[in-house]
Amino acid sequence: QVQLVESGGGLVQAGGSLRLSCQGSGRTFSTYAIGWFRQAPGKKREFVASISRAGATTSNPDSVKDRFIISRDNAKKTVYLQMNSLKTEDTAVYSCAAGLAWSMTDNEYEYWGQGTQVTVSS
Repeated sequence: QVQLVESGGGLVQAGGSLRLSCQGSGRTFSTYAIGWFRQAPGKKREFVASISRAGATTSNPDSVKDRFIISRDNAKKTVYLQMNSLKTEDTAVYSCAAGLAWSMTDNEYEYWGQGTQVTVSS
């Protein structure tokens, strides 16, 4: 069992940066892979990035690779998503999720946070 709470969303201009946080709870936090997903109005939920239990990272090669960086600090039970060079199409609700192994598919994750809104203006 793990509980997740996202924070750090807000309004930012295109080209700017924003860092999201996924705060976890529970002694088993370090055993979970964490994924970030996003969903914009009228679009399906999209994989953004993930980090494994061992700290290996991956990102969506078609949309955010080389712009977004995922990291984790197990001492703080927190996973971060550093978003750089933001584009208007990055506007979405961003959610973090925990699973036993990383995946690009949302239904492979067991636990989800409530989401945080990111709005990128032109």
